[in-house]
Amino acid sequence: MAGHHHHAHHAGDDLVVAAQHALERSGEQWTGMRQSVFEALTGFERPASAYDIAEEVSKRQGRRVAANSVYRILDLFVGANLVRRVESANAYVANEHPDCLHDCIFLVCDTCGQTTHIDDDSIATNVRSAASKTGFAPERPVIEVHGRCQDCAHDA
Repeated sequence: MAGHHHHAHHAGDDLVVAAQHALERSGEQWTGMRQSVFEALTGFERPASAYDIAEEVSKRQGRRVAANSVYRILDLFVGANLVRRVESANAYVANEHPDCLHDCIFLVCDTCGQTTHIDDDSIATNVRSAASKTGFAPERPVIEVHGRCQDCAHDA
């Protein structure tokens, strides 16, 4: 498999700092609410919906945070490459390498919901090329493969 090599793989507080720097480089401000949304998202083991994130931020802040506000922030994050949207689940995952812009492939387990992100530039290039050959201008290919993760396939 042709892999995409990342210069930086971030986790924990380092991921929050990398996201903040990437957002600020894009000309946006890193506000307290944006940080709260990002931190809540990174706390989930699986892709999280805007409602999941709003509920978590509400608990942490002791006040109700509307899902619409979270959706707006998530849209900004997706545009700034801080977050990836798992289209079929209408859920989001933090991009562990926000400094690197590329197409993603998600492996989505239909049994447990675990979503794994992989990079394969040859597949992404082929998808973009196939789209371009039809006269279509691809902007953000999203490839999702549904099936069962290793653990669920083994349990079956």
